[in-house]
Amino acid sequence: MSASPARKRLTRARRIVVKVGSSTLTRDGRLRTRKVSELVGQIADLMDSGIEVVLVSSGAIAVGSFELGWGPRERSTREKQAAAAVGQIGLAELYRRRFSRRERLVGQVLVTRSGLADRERFLNARHTLLELLRFGVVPVVNENDTVATEEILFGDNDRLSAILVNLVDADALVILTDVGGVYERKPVAGEATPPILDEVKAITPALRRAAGSAGSKLGSGGMVTKLEAAEMASRTGATTVICSGRSRFVLQRVLSGEAIGTLFHPTERMTSRKHWIAFATRSRGELVLDEGARNALTARGKSLLAAGIKAVHGRFRVGDSVSCLDSRGREFARGLVAYSSGDLEKVKGLKARDARRVLGSWNGDEVIHRDDLVVLET
Repeated sequence: MSASPARKRLTRARRIVVKVGSSTLTRDGRLRTRKVSELVGQIADLMDSGIEVVLVSSGAIAVGSFELGWGPRERSTREKQAAAAVGQIGLAELYRRRFSRRERLVGQVLVTRSGLADRERFLNARHTLLELLRFGVVPVVNENDTVATEEILFGDNDRLSAILVNLVDADALVILTDVGGVYERKPVAGEATPPILDEVKAITPALRRAAGSAGSKLGSGGMVTKLEAAEMASRTGATTVICSGRSRFVLQRVLSGEAIGTLFHPTERMTSRKHWIAFATRSRGELVLDEGARNALTARGKSLLAAGIKAVHGRFRVGDSVSCLDSRGREFARGLVAYSSGDLEKVKGLKARDARRVLGSWNGDEVIHRDDLVVLET
């Protein structure tokens, strides 16, 4: 049986992001060094063949927990941060030793979502990663769990991997986990395991429900965050595959076009900057818009004007990222504002000429210019 066109596209990938989770790298709280060696061997083989690889690796908390003599029971956020501080050193050293056997250097890159939300830091990270790849170095990226609490709680290594796809303009994202892919429906205890989906063109509410919310005790994500990562990566034009990290030569099999795991088709591609606005920035407030403004933004590609704003929530400054909500409170767009929350509170609902008169100083008619606005759903 020949590979599908989407699978064949993977055979032409020249730069990929590989995300491996704690559930793949550990067992009963202990690092599986043989699995690390297998992963390193696969990545080194790909790089020897001319494919550039960025590795996003979880496992620092698991390694640190073992070093501290802790069992696999659930830990507090502070305990996880302490374990990450201890484990990150051991994890990086293990990768350094394993890759050195293949005459490859590694570069450790620790990031936080809040750091990548700053445009200058985002671009600096891009330049660093691209230089590492140019020199043939393997970038090993992880959330800086010692200082970022939200990332520990919500599994942002999955989302981080998708942001990195945009950061380095990767062709594909491969997420290695402890299951064979995404189940067609949510598994039920005592019943036969549902089949694995082969390819997904659109992530539906039913698929999200089927994904559930379970994650491992030493990990932080579940299939839900992996679906989010796949959706984010698809908006860069990249193909995503979620598959078992325990399968032999899984990376080579994915990139050879074999029907392994669940493949997510790319969708309409955002520019890199708009992808950053949509997924890397942190919303600092909310603007509730009337139906006319919503239609202008979603259907006609217009900028947001003060006249369409019904309510302002939160405190934000010029240049901050804010969410645009419809009348039912659902976020449908996000953008960078040209006015502070205080100024917008004064001019919401006003026509441009009246708003100019109220504020005196003026940054232009657009509250959010269409070049700084991303429609998340129509």
